[in-house]
Amino acid sequence: MIVRFLSKRIPLSLVTLWVLSVVVFLGGQILPGDVGRAVLGPLADARAVAHFNHEMGVDRSLIVQYWDWITHFLIGNMGMSYTFRAPVAPFIADALINSLKLATLALVLVVPLGICGGVWSALRAGSLTDRTITLLGQSLGIVPEFVSSIVLILIFGVWLRWLPMSADWPDDSGGLTQIYYLLLPSLPLVLIFFGYIARVARAGTIEALDADYTRTAVMKGLPWMIVLRRHVLRNALLPTITVIASLIGYLAGGLVVIETLFHYRGIGSVIYSAAKAKDFPMLEAAVLMVGAIYAVASLGADLLNAFLNPRLRVNAE
Repeated sequence: MIVRFLSKRIPLSLVTLWVLSVVVFLGGQILPGDVGRAVLGPLADARAVAHFNHEMGVDRSLIVQYWDWITHFLIGNMGMSYTFRAPVAPFIADALINSLKLATLALVLVVPLGICGGVWSALRAGSLTDRTITLLGQSLGIVPEFVSSIVLILIFGVWLRWLPMSADWPDDSGGLTQIYYLLLPSLPLVLIFFGYIARVARAGTIEALDADYTRTAVMKGLPWMIVLRRHVLRNALLPTITVIASLIGYLAGGLVVIETLFHYRGIGSVIYSAAKAKDFPMLEAAVLMVGAIYAVASLGADLLNAFLNPRLRVNAE
């Protein structure tokens, strides 16, 4: 069953990645400015600019450029950076690892808080606790990242001096030291996603509490904690899992503001820098890698949902 389930999900993910590669490639081409001029500077001679463009192959037709890029990418060759004149892959790997460290810490903090907050709110629906958690989550979720980041920097970095204001940890730092430096950058993400996860968990829990299987389990005389664990939470957290998976793609590539404010070179910062410099190989490889992470996370969420709810697996077949 799982094999047939995957046989339908994986081709869809591959098609999505192919469409993303086309969109990213064409999007890079319509960015204003000239590649050679962006790399060599505004005072560079026109002949030097033309020679650079010819050397990098950006004066070829779009179809030839795309085919050359995607065929090399599929065999693991991400190309050469226009800006650094070096292979793209090591830059992408380092930035991706950095972003995944920050994303992992943020998820470790926000997922338990969001789920517990949502379930606790649902169990006390209509109470002051429920209204407080819901209002707090909605309020935090609408605050832009740069605003919450600046406020947190002022509180914990400037006034209290509890946490470093930069995520640039010293060389050869251990895991605990890196977590210490990443704690402040992860807090804005926790504030934003807490309300989102809590809201979905609350809605799923309320729906599960009102379901027939929950009432049947209670009428059978099962202890409330067993009913909550086996029947309510198992079904209530299904939509939450999908939401968390969708956040992974954002956390891997949508951290441009936070990475800039905290001087952290992650994949979001690389995408921004590459777009500004018209470094197409770097830009295209970074965005496509983020898309691949998002696709893998979504596939993992589908598998987990199918495992927890066999009806989804049967319907997919």
